[in-house]
Amino acid sequence: MGPGSARPPRGRRGARSDARPELDRLPLDETPVAPLPLADAVREPIAEPPAADGAPVVAATVDRVANVVVTVVPIGLVGFAAWLAWGGALRWPDLVVLGLTYLLTGLGVTVGFHRLFTHRSFKTSASMRVLLGVLGSAAVEGPIIEWVSNHRKHHRFSDQPGDPHSPHVDHGSGWRGALVGLFHAHVGWLFNGEAMASEERYSKDLLADPVARFLDRTFLLWVFAGLAFPFAVGMALTGSLIGGLTGLLWGGAVRLFLVHHATFSINSLCHFFGRRRFETGDESRNLLWLALPTLGEAWHNNHHAFPTSARHGLRWWQIDPSAWLIAGLERSGLVWDVIRVSPERELTKLSVGERSPG
Repeated sequence: MGPGSARPPRGRRGARSDARPELDRLPLDETPVAPLPLADAVREPIAEPPAADGAPVVAATVDRVANVVVTVVPIGLVGFAAWLAWGGALRWPDLVVLGLTYLLTGLGVTVGFHRLFTHRSFKTSASMRVLLGVLGSAAVEGPIIEWVSNHRKHHRFSDQPGDPHSPHVDHGSGWRGALVGLFHAHVGWLFNGEAMASEERYSKDLLADPVARFLDRTFLLWVFAGLAFPFAVGMALTGSLIGGLTGLLWGGAVRLFLVHHATFSINSLCHFFGRRRFETGDESRNLLWLALPTLGEAWHNNHHAFPTSARHGLRWWQIDPSAWLIAGLERSGLVWDVIRVSPERELTKLSVGERSPG
């Protein structure tokens, strides 16, 4: 654990009275454990901060090629998997491997990369941080510091110039502009490599964090481990090499495709369709039908209203498996200082329509 993140006494770890109040804005230049004495975010245009060297941050060609490969190749393999399934080759071990790897890597992204490393919604031990970071890395959405930097930049400039993946900025008008914007927000921004975030500006805390630096340096190791795991589980369940290979197909390629596009849909669909319960100054929206496949991330308007909240599904019926996992870990004493939103805080940000009678 980093300095200042000492665990509370064992008897108090799971107590709700220890929860930190939710605060709206991430102070980019503070350490992960610094206090966050900030008022509501002011939604005024902000000039794009330059990179540390004064030049625009553009992804290297090799990174853009890698993004194309890990995005496009799984699509072809999904087609192959569908052909096998149509021919009757899909078996229960394949579905077990797919479900297990989807949950593990998906939660690695939502609980690890997003709620822990990006927004610091709770505290935990160094070993748990490594575990969550490894699972998030195995999702193959990029090294952890790059991922966190881009996401923090998205919050800083949400749906304004400077947002890496807004569907609303500089894409034209009408249905053609909408389609171009949705494509850009979904995958296009990964291919052109522009408007990437400066790690020195947006992840100063992680660059000084030994755990984050270790995870970032060893990213490729966890990518390959994330592919070896479904192969091993498939072999264990079937006792055959063919079972291992089909496990790799479903728990590797198909899982990558599904987890990637669940994440991508937050950037695109959840800034275009759905309901805006809170005033956030951007186009973030809650999309109910996407909540389960995204493990609770689709309550995106809630998240933009209260970015550091560990729970995105703020109402009892808003499905949020990621928050359920955090709550379970808290009860087990494995995480603590979980940030929650009080009902009074929610009322201060309700949209006009939500405040109206009826």
